[in-house]
Amino acid sequence: MGKKHFFPKRKEEELREMENPVAVDLVEFLNSSPTAFHAVDEAKKRLRSVGYEQLSERDDWKLEAGKRYFFTRNYSTIVAFAIGKKYIAGNGIYIIGAHTDSPCLKLKPVTKVTKGGYLEVGVQTYGGGLWHTWFDRDLAIAGRVIIREQKDGSISYSHRLVRIEDPIMRVPTLAIHLDRDVNDGFKINKQTHLAPVLATFVKAELNKPAVKNGSVETGLDYGKKLDGRTNTNEKHHSLLLQLVADQLGCEPDDICDFELQACDTQKSVIGGALKEFIYSGRLDNLCMSFCSLKALIDSTSSESSLEEETGIRMVALFDHEEVGSNSAQGAGSPVMLNAISRITHSFGSDTKLLPKAIQNSYLVSADMAHALHPNYMDKHEENHQPKMHGGLVIKHNANQRYATNAVTSFFFKEIAAKHDLPVQEFVIRNDMFCGSTIGPILASGVGIRTVDVGAPQLSMHSIREMCAGDDVKHSYEHFKAFFQDFSLLDAKLVVDI
Repeated sequence: MGKKHFFPKRKEEELREMENPVAVDLVEFLNSSPTAFHAVDEAKKRLRSVGYEQLSERDDWKLEAGKRYFFTRNYSTIVAFAIGKKYIAGNGIYIIGAHTDSPCLKLKPVTKVTKGGYLEVGVQTYGGGLWHTWFDRDLAIAGRVIIREQKDGSISYSHRLVRIEDPIMRVPTLAIHLDRDVNDGFKINKQTHLAPVLATFVKAELNKPAVKNGSVETGLDYGKKLDGRTNTNEKHHSLLLQLVADQLGCEPDDICDFELQACDTQKSVIGGALKEFIYSGRLDNLCMSFCSLKALIDSTSSESSLEEETGIRMVALFDHEEVGSNSAQGAGSPVMLNAISRITHSFGSDTKLLPKAIQNSYLVSADMAHALHPNYMDKHEENHQPKMHGGLVIKHNANQRYATNAVTSFFFKEIAAKHDLPVQEFVIRNDMFCGSTIGPILASGVGIRTVDVGAPQLSMHSIREMCAGDDVKHSYEHFKAFFQDFSLLDAKLVVDI
């Protein structure tokens, strides 16, 4: 007689029913977004599909109440907003801010490395990654490329996104037989140990295409082309360039420059015995980017959604949060202030309207939070232990590593209470260093009221992270309720009188 199972065996259809549609949609977003550039591209597609109009920061803006717009900067930051039909200049802008970047291995300007009979790819670490998790992973590459194009005797240039999904690289670990103490502490030299192996030199030479002006790998054309430009074969393995060119449908010599990064080939999935988790890279912070974007779209897509709105609903997804936000497209740049200023002045020219609009505005800084880890419970303060399925986490720090205060947290909790949504709170232990977000940067740089929140997750900054599908749904619903309710709620509490 066979062993009797306590639970009957679930059919595939029953397991699928356990997946919530918001989590499924997030997985699709993640699998379309291996880089910040691809995340912005996917956001653009979703916004355009529901009627958002693209603006350019280089042009004059002609905005109308009741209309929806977006713009990008560097193709790695995107700002989208919907203007209420009852909006007037000086009214508030209700913003959810997140970021599009995640820790990764970015290709160096010169990637060509040949050692010990191997072709390797030179990479630099971006952000504070858990770099040991990048070893023994099947890696691909993705990013953006500048292409030279010639038509009718005229040369032009195009900006193209590229993604090679095949596993073409790997960072191999050293066998334990050659490092007997490795389990006492895996120590990484980020310069010498993290270079991915692309191919062996012998195989690359045997499969090398015939080229003019000498060897592809040795560069016997002395590094210069006839027009004086540097030969890219001097900087990168021809094999790597050919793979990129094949994906783009161009010649390797047409590649002028690129920003590429290593990517895990393993897809994002819904997992766990009860299909309750999402396993993926880049949950920090594409999860919050997705939830805020979906909330904006769904709270502004119906004919009547903006009829009674007196303010503006906005999502701002920034690049470079993981490295401090100090760039032209980071939260430390004027992009947020510029957007608020241009929108306000499109409806009124009085210079007094901008500071009024800022003081009437409110920012939700949305960045993933640390869930309680069952194997490291001592790392959390005993009264502040965010749990999976427990809803968004409001982050507090007396030293302003987070921008939350009693007023801004009250608003966010009040919205949760009205919609019967769970909410949690977090502070770091006094004997541990506290990370930060775009919240304090924008609160101090713009002067806007800010609350810091995030969905709880485990394995933050690993190549493979995890969160709960329920918290994705809670986050989306909380953000959507924020957009729909905040203007009315804000009128009920006045502080500076």
